[in-house]
Amino acid sequence: QVQVLESGGGLVQAGGSLRLSCTVSGRTFSRTNMGWFRQAPEKEREFVATINWSGMRTFYGDSVKGRFTISRDNEKNMVYLQMNSLKPEDTAVYYCAADSGVAFPPSSEEFDYWGQGTHVTVSS
Repeated sequence: QVQVLESGGGLVQAGGSLRLSCTVSGRTFSRTNMGWFRQAPEKEREFVATINWSGMRTFYGDSVKGRFTISRDNEKNMVYLQMNSLKPEDTAVYYCAADSGVAFPPSSEEFDYWGQGTHVTVSS
């Protein structure tokens, strides 16, 4: 059974930084595209970033481009989301997801496995 587990959320002031981590078990991580999504209260889920299986290709949502960086360490089965210059509108539950397909970037519907989410709150 594939398990996805996020960590690293918390409270940070606007302009600050935070790094989220995600680990995947039960699947060959090095052949899995990974992604981050977020959902703010009373809003729809929003795509944040995705990284292909090798780490050589990344793709970002417009709202985070230039501020967030997705990366991965296949030896540790970890994917990270470095978030800089945080804004109050970045406040959301952040979800890590794994995609078993080969297309890149994958659509949100192609992500098969999801974590429970980690809360990020950015105060003004």
